[in-house]
Amino acid sequence: MSHCTLIGILDDGWAGLTDAAHERITAARVVIGAGRTLELVRPHLAAGAITHDMDGALAAVADWSRDALAAGQPVVVLATGDPLCHGLAAWLDGKLGGKLDILPNLSTLQLACTRFKQPWNDIAIASCHGKDAGEWCVGATPAHGLYAAMRAIALNPTVFLFTGPENTPARLARALRLAGYADDEITLSIACRLQLPDETLFPALTLDVAAATDFPTPNVVLVQRRAAAPMPAFGLEDLEYLQRSPEKGLITKQEARAVSLAKLRIAPTATVWDIGAGAGSIGLEAARLAPHGHVWAIEKNTGDAANARANAARFRLGNYTLMDGKAPEHLDTWPNPDAVFIGGSGGELAGLIRLILDRLNPGGRLVMNFVTLENLATATTALADAGAAWDVIQLQASRSQPILDMHRMAAQNPVWIITASKPQEAPHD
Repeated sequence: MSHCTLIGILDDGWAGLTDAAHERITAARVVIGAGRTLELVRPHLAAGAITHDMDGALAAVADWSRDALAAGQPVVVLATGDPLCHGLAAWLDGKLGGKLDILPNLSTLQLACTRFKQPWNDIAIASCHGKDAGEWCVGATPAHGLYAAMRAIALNPTVFLFTGPENTPARLARALRLAGYADDEITLSIACRLQLPDETLFPALTLDVAAATDFPTPNVVLVQRRAAAPMPAFGLEDLEYLQRSPEKGLITKQEARAVSLAKLRIAPTATVWDIGAGAGSIGLEAARLAPHGHVWAIEKNTGDAANARANAARFRLGNYTLMDGKAPEHLDTWPNPDAVFIGGSGGELAGLIRLILDRLNPGGRLVMNFVTLENLATATTALADAGAAWDVIQLQASRSQPILDMHRMAAQNPVWIITASKPQEAPHD
């Protein structure tokens, strides 16, 4: 009976494989792998065995495997280390309908952690072994090749990273410096050419050293970060944000932020839009509530936009992208949102509401804050015309202020908070 076997292999080649792996490889009529892994086993292949180099042709692996199985030929696919650890095992097994045998090897994660004597039972694992998106930039989106790695590092004190030919340890170090990390709070340990005679280890490098080093390939990286003081998900005081000066207070006040964020019902993986970002208070607190999601913000005032970027840098929020402009500019380039906040519309309110209701994901929410009766009327009329379900609350808060040796209550301006929701899609029969 023909079968497809996915075998994990390391750079020590044949010597590092089990007897079961040896038997599958020597019996295979078709062998698929990256060029360098094919060379590791080529002397042991059966006469007439067909090889396929999957470098740059990953999508063809499933077709090659299916064709071999249909012809009654046993097939072997070679992958690095443990193919169930950021490898192609799950993908290929799905393509073959669950008919894949898997013979794993030690993962490079295990080997590197052994070399650095680092327990890995609670380590976070990420990969930047993907497309080359260039150097990291402030406000980078999830499309960037380093995005998953940077989010993992922001959320975990110890991260193991699979690197790639373009997304190197040096590029990662430069990205971390740009994100505001200092040499005294983060180190990179790089393991190069594991299991080869010229294996080289670079333990506990500073970002400056790692950024300027050309490391032998292939390599993997262990990132260790000193845990920062915890920051609340939301509820920062108004004056903790950089704001327009001398006109302080041009942000959504803490009380309105708390209610608005609650109304948005932001999930950890949510895509959030913040329209009229101001100093960024809503969007930046939304970014904390969606640590595995992303916030897209837009602001037309250049001074406010500069403050929002400075606040994002101070709070080290890497899942936040701010664009200069006036909505609906740029919105057509953003992914459909799960939650949208409107704090300013620049006179385009009715059109924005229609656009957002069209773009909202099923179950998504739109929350708007207004201080004028005219905008309240415009918003409720637009929502009614669109047939959207909505509700409105008026929030009136007062804050204590000292007066002589006593305190009085000073009223803030009332705010109307409108919430509209998009129904979940009905299940199909």
